[in-house]
Amino acid sequence: MPSSSEAAARPTSVTTTDAPGSAAAGRGATPEVYRVPRGPRTSKARKVVAAVVLAVVCFLMLSPVLWTAFSVIKPTSVAFRNPPVWTFTPTLDAFVNLWQTTNFYQYLGSTLVVAVISTTLALVIGLPAAYALSRAPGWVSVVLLVAALVFRALPRTAVVLPMYEISRSLGIYDTTLALSLALVAINQPFSIWLLRNFFAAVPKEIDEAAMLDGCTRLSMLRLVIIPLMGPGIITAALFMFLFAFQEYLTAVILTDVNAATVPVFIATQLGQTLPLLQQAGAASLLLTAPVFLFAFVAQKYLIAGLNAGSVKG
Repeated sequence: MPSSSEAAARPTSVTTTDAPGSAAAGRGATPEVYRVPRGPRTSKARKVVAAVVLAVVCFLMLSPVLWTAFSVIKPTSVAFRNPPVWTFTPTLDAFVNLWQTTNFYQYLGSTLVVAVISTTLALVIGLPAAYALSRAPGWVSVVLLVAALVFRALPRTAVVLPMYEISRSLGIYDTTLALSLALVAINQPFSIWLLRNFFAAVPKEIDEAAMLDGCTRLSMLRLVIIPLMGPGIITAALFMFLFAFQEYLTAVILTDVNAATVPVFIATQLGQTLPLLQQAGAASLLLTAPVFLFAFVAQKYLIAGLNAGSVKG
């Protein structure tokens, strides 16, 4: 079977017949075939146009990050001039001042702890819940999944404000535990939806074979099903980690000083003097760097996981 490039390069046959009153038509002559050459230029032109459009779109999407990076590495005296200064000597003073004059390391540590705890709890709760929903009768699974989706679609303030009152009444306000539990409650519906699709793609015959070998539901899930869910678990864990790592609204309401995260720290620096604005930009870059790193390192797991999770609904 010819490839698409060969088919594009192959000439297209155009069949024409003589006019009805012509002599050739009267003699019953065969139709005349003209060959219209079609080379690969059209497909190459489309690829070039698509590449240019994608490059422009990527540049526009990354322009705020690039502008922040330029502002951070500029000297403070020219960092925010209008019109912008394009010739300058790069400096890392903003990053040095960020570590030396602020408690950024404390905010970064709280952010990492909250992200790890919330991701772990989300997987511990989400794996058995998603497996049960994937094996439940149709209408039961649909009702519970719709309820989870409705909870996820609620305005964030409608969920966080009651959590604020609960955390204060329990005496855990401004702790990483309270923030982690709140993020688990907020992001759990998404993880259940995602993991449920992965479990639905696993044939039920595997469950039956494992139970015939003497496995219980729990041991079968732990020893048989979960090892088959590598890309799905990694995908869900990455999404949960990134959601928690960059969360602002929940963190600003449920924390004060002790458990404040990097997004809260960045918000407190806005509207201040120029050195503090540069420190906020440096903190933003340090917060964004792990996101790019995760996306680059785990891109094959994300693509494989999302493709596998979309096989069944």
